[in-house]
Amino acid sequence: MFSGFTIVQGKEIFEVSSQPHREHSSQGKNVPEDSSRFKFDSGFTFEYPDAVRGLYVTGHSAGGEKFNSLVETVTNTDLNAMVIDVKDDHGNLTYIPDKQSPYHEIGKPYIQDPKNLLKELEKKQIYPIARVVVFKDSVLAKNKPEWSFMDGEKVWANGRGESFVNPFVKQVWDYNIGIAIEAAKMGFQEIQFDYVRFPEGFEKRDSELKYSRGHYEGNQDNVQNRVAAVTDFVKYARGKLKPYGVKVSVDIFGYSATLKEAPGIGQNFSKISENVDVISSMIYPSHWSSYFGIKAPDKEPYRLVEEYAKLEKKKLSELGTPPVSRPWIQDFTASWLGEGNYIQYGKSEVEAQIKALNDQGINEFLLWNASNRYTENVDYTP
Repeated sequence: MFSGFTIVQGKEIFEVSSQPHREHSSQGKNVPEDSSRFKFDSGFTFEYPDAVRGLYVTGHSAGGEKFNSLVETVTNTDLNAMVIDVKDDHGNLTYIPDKQSPYHEIGKPYIQDPKNLLKELEKKQIYPIARVVVFKDSVLAKNKPEWSFMDGEKVWANGRGESFVNPFVKQVWDYNIGIAIEAAKMGFQEIQFDYVRFPEGFEKRDSELKYSRGHYEGNQDNVQNRVAAVTDFVKYARGKLKPYGVKVSVDIFGYSATLKEAPGIGQNFSKISENVDVISSMIYPSHWSSYFGIKAPDKEPYRLVEEYAKLEKKKLSELGTPPVSRPWIQDFTASWLGEGNYIQYGKSEVEAQIKALNDQGINEFLLWNASNRYTENVDYTP
């Protein structure tokens, strides 16, 4: 599938008023991916929960000492799911596949034994979701600059030193879908694609950087080209993953639901939502401007989430087959906002966000804390 090259060696912040800155089995042998009769069996049995209530787990946490305490957090509360990094924000796998895998060289030994990890989750009936970071990928950009964005003679990087690969390039789609298939074969029940977008602020540099436009070449509307590429990837990925029986979810900026489309990054909330099983908007109160008329959104978690949920509910109601809404909510303190603009987040603030979702008929959610330190004694079904 990937012959002809050798693979070598945050969550996000958004404002409405400005562009946002968030046992292995090797691939493909005799697997009839496009056969409607084919049904892959990973050997694991998981039941979809009454409503997914999950938390984010890095590869380091999943493979380290913190994993046991995170399992306890889930099993001792009304939480029931984990979103675990399989391909991280740098572009590395969080485990080392076998040597026959085309991804062997980008594996990191964070999770020593993915099969045992999934066995533990199966025993506890914790629903496993594989997070795959797609187009933010410094590793692949460095290895395949022709699949990336070039700034003169070097691969372009943003202010944080991160590079992106090009959503117009279909080989990039297949590369990431191959990783998602490996995760499905391992036993993950859902693939969550993150960074399904162009770099933030891309509309300001789209004519300055050098990059392929693939089969979108010749279309004159740059905004619609980006929207088409992102949407087409999601649709294509869902089709390729269908034989493996996994659900497909996508993380998306919360502000994307407030616009027809986010012009720089290529995210159209409605078009992406039509092609996934689950849409996960990142709606952390700390990451909003005063779009909803809330001067300091971080200080009013219930109100912010309520206003967003009302807007999203209307947007999804316009679709023929809307996905499940499962937003990312905030379980961290945004002290960087400065005095008067933030509050310490704890039990009350997390519960307020969940209650706001529940009051609008949204019963699923995911907790984000980049360091995986989650608030204790929270009532997750307030």
